[in-house]
Amino acid sequence: MPTQDPDCYTPESFKQRYPTFDAEALETWRQQEYARLDAQNHVYLDYTGGGLYPESLIRDHANFLSQTILGNPHSQNPTSLASTKLMHQARADVLAFFNADPEEYTLIFTPNASGALKLIGESYPFTPGSHFALIADNHNSVHGIREFARYKGARVTYIPLDPRSLRSPDLRPYLENWDESKPNLFAFPAQSNFSGVQHPLQAIDLAHELGYDVILDAAAFVPTNILDLSQVKPDFVPISFYKMFGYPTGVGALLARKATLRKLERPWFGGGTVKLVSTKADLYVLTDNYEAFEDGTPNYLSFPAISMGLRQMQAQGVETIHARVMALTDYLLTEMSKLTHSNGAPLVRIYGPTNTEARGGTIAFNLVAPDANFFPYQQVESEANKVAISIRAGCFCNPGAGEFSLDFTAEEVRRCAKQATVDNLFDLNIYHACLGSHPSGAVRVSLGMASNFSDVARFLIFLRQFKDCDAPDSAGDHYC
Repeated sequence: MPTQDPDCYTPESFKQRYPTFDAEALETWRQQEYARLDAQNHVYLDYTGGGLYPESLIRDHANFLSQTILGNPHSQNPTSLASTKLMHQARADVLAFFNADPEEYTLIFTPNASGALKLIGESYPFTPGSHFALIADNHNSVHGIREFARYKGARVTYIPLDPRSLRSPDLRPYLENWDESKPNLFAFPAQSNFSGVQHPLQAIDLAHELGYDVILDAAAFVPTNILDLSQVKPDFVPISFYKMFGYPTGVGALLARKATLRKLERPWFGGGTVKLVSTKADLYVLTDNYEAFEDGTPNYLSFPAISMGLRQMQAQGVETIHARVMALTDYLLTEMSKLTHSNGAPLVRIYGPTNTEARGGTIAFNLVAPDANFFPYQQVESEANKVAISIRAGCFCNPGAGEFSLDFTAEEVRRCAKQATVDNLFDLNIYHACLGSHPSGAVRVSLGMASNFSDVARFLIFLRQFKDCDAPDSAGDHYC
């Protein structure tokens, strides 16, 4: 695909628009910790998919492990006790990072945010007459809780989104007039992993007023925003550390209010979760507090890295990270919105807010040809791959935001899902073909801790390559 002349995306023009942006400090940080990006001429724009680890975090963690002897914490020998101490320190550091009073909140280590959500779903005491309400804009792992709720006889209500803003309506009509004597649960994301929309945290107090426990999915929010649990009081907060500072993978957490955690009823027990198991008496006794929910041997070698990563985020300052990301996001949204074809037709269709009011650094969009046909998101991702730009394409494990922004109807989804199921096997290609002219997914870019102006400028120049191009024909060819 031939390259058009680039627009004047210059650091000087950016500085004029955002005079308080400290580019020098960011570049110093980037060269110290992320030099591999520039050395490989790579643009990374998938921070909502996973953060990038600072080089010193890996180095410091490796050095620590090379000088320390750590064993399985489920014992009282010296190496086990050393691991237990680090585990307690990491737990305390996470609670302190989120300003969570340890008298009110506890922390459960999980494999990731999805593992934390599964733990809630399988253990929440839904009964017939219970209500599980959730905003349509949620991650798949939140949607999956509906299956536990229905299995136990609870009702499930989806709260729709405005197709243009991708924001939810007034929540009260969807949450009120349910039996408050039953265990009721409400779930929403602090920030959409699809559109970047930030849903109002005041919804927590409203849901509590109406008799609900609240899941606040903060996985996409906390890498670039402050979550102060002394000011907002959700009952459950799932997070993944790799989304915050890139490392370690395979470990997340559930911050839980102790009073609400006591309501959960585990459907099974495993290693590390019990005080007593008897085969002869056929009984078991769970441990107390967080230990009843941490199954098996924890990823104990990762605990030092969690504490180190949190300290690095605090040293940079979450407020500083947020300000950088939002300035770059504002610039990117503004310049993407200006891109047009020679006939005046817009090149980019952005889903959700086109300004930075109540949103984060995640942008979902599709590219549109001069004749209003959509470029397949797979093609956009493929072209980006060729020039070493990492973006994400598809529906990002968020079916609700995708369906509302891409104008799917329930009837279309059912019809195409049925058509794509042959001999009990689901063919995704048939499903996409059935949707016809509808785009079946989108492109997503997301900014993070190490993003700089050069990343944004290179991506804008990349988008300009699609100007005046025709969308692919049936043979898959495209023309410029």
